[in-house]
This record gives sequence, C-alpha cells and structure tokens, in this order.
Amino acid sequence: MSTIRSICVYCGSSPGRQSLYVEAGRALGRSIAEAGLRLVYGGGTKGIMGAVADGAMAAGGPVTGIIPRFLMTKERTASDLDRLDELVVTEDMHQRKHMMFEKSDAFVALPGGIGTLEEIVEIMTWAQLGRHRKPIVFANLDGFWNPMTALLDHMRAEGFVHTGHLVQPLIVEAVVDIVPAIVEAARAADEAEGDAGVIGRL
Repeated sequence: MSTIRSICVYCGSSPGRQSLYVEAGRALGRSIAEAGLRLVYGGGTKGIMGAVADGAMAAGGPVTGIIPRFLMTKERTASDLDRLDELVVTEDMHQRKHMMFEKSDAFVALPGGIGTLEEIVEIMTWAQLGRHRKPIVFANLDGFWNPMTALLDHMRAEGFVHTGHLVQPLIVEAVVDIVPAIVEAARAADEAEGDAGVIGRL
C-alpha cells in the first residue's frame, strides 16, 4: 500500500436531521487538510457534502470534486463551480465512482442515504474481490452506522461474506480519530506486507 495522500469522503448531499452531521463533515474536511492530505469527494456544495469541502478549503487543503454533469444543478450551485482547486465533471455515475476510487488512498463514509451506502458497499465489494487494500472507515456518529455493522456481522455469520479478512472496515466513533486511524491502518498493512515478503524469501 502506498502512502496516504488523499481521502475520499462519501456522505449525504442533504444535512440530515441532526446538526452534528454537518458539524462532523466540516471537522473531517478540516482534519484531512491539516494532515496535509487531499480531499476527494462528490463535488456538491450542499448538505454534509458541502460542509466537508468547506472545512477542507477553510484549512487551506486541496480538494478534488467529482460530479456527473446531470447532478451539477442538484448537488451544487453554479456560483460555486470555481471554488475547488480541481473539479472533474463526468458523464455518468459509473465514471464518477471509478474516478473517485482511482484518485483516493482511503475511504470514509459519513452519514448519508442510499447513494452513500451504495458507494461504500461497492468499495467493500472491490476489497473482497482483492482489487484493493485501501483503508475503509465508517464514521459511526451517534451510532448512525450501527444497523450496517450489524448487517455485516449477520452476513458473515450466515456464510455470505467470503474472504472476509479482506473486508474489515474500521468503525470510528469520533471524527478527530478518523485520519489517525487511516494512517495507522496503512502503516500496519505495509508492515504486514513486508513481513509476508520476508517469510516468502525464507
């Protein structure tokens, strides 16, 4: 695994019903920027999505927004098109998700809806298939992702999560702990790969 240089954040384009969601988004963006990392996100300027970008930019961090053309008037406003230092407009959702994956070294799911769920599940699917070993984090604010983690445990118990050792998302309760958890996970993975290489040469 390469050094962590960028973190992809999946989250709602609406604010949700609790103010802590938007506050957490802004705090995570700031934390990513203060760690010297690039934020990769869905390009929107509304809801939690906009808060993450605002937090990163306010702290002077680089931000890459990736958005399909058909969502440009739904998830962002025209006046904000030039705020990001990198804006990528894709032709469809598939291209957006692939580009977000390629540009990111780790993934975080903040609270969100069906789209957020679909994105992080796809990343876990790719991990299970051995396509990547990038850190995956569920930001479990106020227990938001408890139903999801319970479902994953249930699927494992029923024998439907094959190669489960490849799908071990980090469950992090506090926003302040997310970036350190990602950095530590990447370090541990590097050490494990190094140990395996040494054993293989013996």
